[in-house]
Amino acid sequence: MRASDAQASQSDLPPAMRSLWRTVKIGYQAEPGLLVASFAMTLFAALPDALIALWLGILAAGIRDDRRGLIIGGSIGLGVSATFTWFLQVVFDRVQRRFRDRVAIALESHVARLQASVATIEHQERPEYLDRLSVLRDQVFALDHLFMSLFSTGGWLVRLAITVVLLASIHPALIVLVVFALPTVYTSTWRPGIERAVEERSAPHNRLARHLFVLGTTAPPGKEIRVTGNASELVAQRRAAWDRWYAPVAAARWRSALWHSCAWAIFGSAYVGAIVFVASGLHSPVSAVVIVAVAGSRLSQYVGAAVGELGFLRGIWLDSSRRLTWLEDYATAIDAHADLPVPRRLERGIRFDHVSFRYPGTERLVLDDVDLELPAGAVVAIVGENGAGKTTLVKLLSRMYAPTSGRIEIDGIDLARMPHDEWRERLAGAFQDFFRFEFVAQTSVGLGDEPRLDDRGAVESAVGRAGAADVIDRLALGLDTQLGPAWSEGIELSHGQWQKLALARGFMRDEPLVLVLDEPTSALDAETEHALFEHYSSAARRGAPDTGSITILVSHRFSTVRMADIIVVMDGAHVVEMGSHDELMARRGQYADLYSIQAAAYR
Repeated sequence: MRASDAQASQSDLPPAMRSLWRTVKIGYQAEPGLLVASFAMTLFAALPDALIALWLGILAAGIRDDRRGLIIGGSIGLGVSATFTWFLQVVFDRVQRRFRDRVAIALESHVARLQASVATIEHQERPEYLDRLSVLRDQVFALDHLFMSLFSTGGWLVRLAITVVLLASIHPALIVLVVFALPTVYTSTWRPGIERAVEERSAPHNRLARHLFVLGTTAPPGKEIRVTGNASELVAQRRAAWDRWYAPVAAARWRSALWHSCAWAIFGSAYVGAIVFVASGLHSPVSAVVIVAVAGSRLSQYVGAAVGELGFLRGIWLDSSRRLTWLEDYATAIDAHADLPVPRRLERGIRFDHVSFRYPGTERLVLDDVDLELPAGAVVAIVGENGAGKTTLVKLLSRMYAPTSGRIEIDGIDLARMPHDEWRERLAGAFQDFFRFEFVAQTSVGLGDEPRLDDRGAVESAVGRAGAADVIDRLALGLDTQLGPAWSEGIELSHGQWQKLALARGFMRDEPLVLVLDEPTSALDAETEHALFEHYSSAARRGAPDTGSITILVSHRFSTVRMADIIVVMDGAHVVEMGSHDELMARRGQYADLYSIQAAAYR
C-alpha cells in the first residue's frame, strides 16, 4: 500500500481508532520484529492454558469409567499444557521486557520531540493545554503498556473463545454465561474514562501541589523561603492542593468500584446457576460437570482479565494515545499553510500590519493595533517602560506566538506562510529570559548554531563578538570548563556572566536575516551596555549589505540605544513614537522627556 493510500485509510477511521493506530505504528517502526514475536507468543500461550478444562474433563471421565487410555491422555494433556504455558511465559517475559524497553524509549523520545518541535510556546502557557500535557507526561510510561495490553487482550479473547466452545459442547444454553459477563465488560471499560475525566478536571490542583513541592525541595527558591520563614505555610498549601486534587478523584474511584462490584455479583450468580443447571437439571456425567465447573471458573477469570485489559487499554487508548494524537496534530497544524520559502536576503524589510496580541487565558491586549515598518539593513531599537510590549513584539517576530489579529510581513509575504523551522534558522540573538545550559562552556555557547557545535573557531568568534571573552578567560579550563555547581568540577557563574554566554550563543550564526537582542545586557551598567550596543550596531551595519539583515535592540534604557537608525518608542501596548535619536529629541515628546530623565540619573 502506498503511503498516501495508508494515510487516506487512516483518516477514514474513527478518532479513537486513529489514535490507537498511530501509537501502534510508532511501536512497529521502532521494533517490528519484537512486536510481531510478542504478539504471536501471546496467542500461542493462550492455547494450552484454555484447554486445561478439557484435559480435566477427560481425566475425570477416565477415572469414572476406569479407562486407562483416557486417564493417560488427560494426564499427558495436563502436563503438556502446564509445561508449554510455563515455557512460553518465560520466553515471552524476556521478549516482552526487551520490547517494552525499546518502545518506551521510542515513545518518550517521540513525545519530547513533538513538544520541542511545536512552532510556538503557547501550549506551555495555556492552562487547558498544560493540563493535557501534564497528564500526558505522567502517562508516557503507560503508552508502552498499550502494546502489552493489546497482546494480552488478544490472548484472553482466544482463551474466551475456546472456553465458550467447551461450554457450548455441554449445552448451548451455557453460552448465556457470556451475556451475564457483559456488565463487567461495560463497567471495566467505563471506569477509566470517568476517572481520567475527573483527574483532568483536577489537574490544576495537582500541578500546584507539584510546584509547591519543587519550591520546598530545590535550591533556587531555598534562600527566599528560609529568609521569609514560610516553609510551614508552603507545606500546608501543598497538602491542601493535593487534597483538592485527590478528593474528587477518590470519590470517582469509589463510585465506579461500587458499580463494578455489582456487575461481578451478577456474573457470579449466573456461574453458580450454570453448575446447578448442568449437575441437577441435565443430570450430566461427572466429566461434563467438571468441564463446566473448571471452564466456568476460568470463564470468570478470563472475563475478568479480558475486561481488566480492556479497561486499561481504554485508559491508554482513549486517553493517553488520544492526547498523543492531539499533540501530533497540534505540532503540525501550526505550519499547515506554510507553503512559501524564507527569502535568502531582505529586500524591503519587515512590517507589522495592524498587529494585536493577548496572551493565552487573558483578555488584556499586550499589543494593540501595532503598525510598524522595519526597513532592510537597519539597526532598530525598541524602547519603553517595563510591560510596554517590547519583548512580546520580538516574540511574535520569532514566531513564539501567532498574532491575535493582523499579520507580520517579510518582504510583503505573510510570515505565517513560511515554515517556522526555516525562518528560525535565519534568526539569531538573545532573550532576556535566557536559559542556563549547564554544559561545558563550548557546548553552552555552540548550541546557538547546532551544526557548528564542535567548531572551536566559530565558538571563539561568537564569544569575541558578544564581548564575553573576559568570562571565558576567568574560567580555569577556558571553553573546556564544566558550568553549573551541580556537576563534578562544575563552576557557578554570576547572572551577568551567564547572560554574556547567552549573548555569545546568540552570535553563533554569522548571517542571520534578523538579529534580536532583547535586554541582553540588563545585568550591566548603562555605559557598558551603550558601548556594547555601539559595537553590535557597527558590526551589524558591516554585514547588512550582504543579507539586508535587521538588528533589533530591545532596552528599557533610552540612553543606551541612541546610535540606532530607528528608535521605536512603545507605551501601553502602542507604538507612540518612531524616528532617529535626533528626530525624536527635536520633537520634545515622550522619548525626549524619558531620555533626559534617564541620562541625568546615570551621570
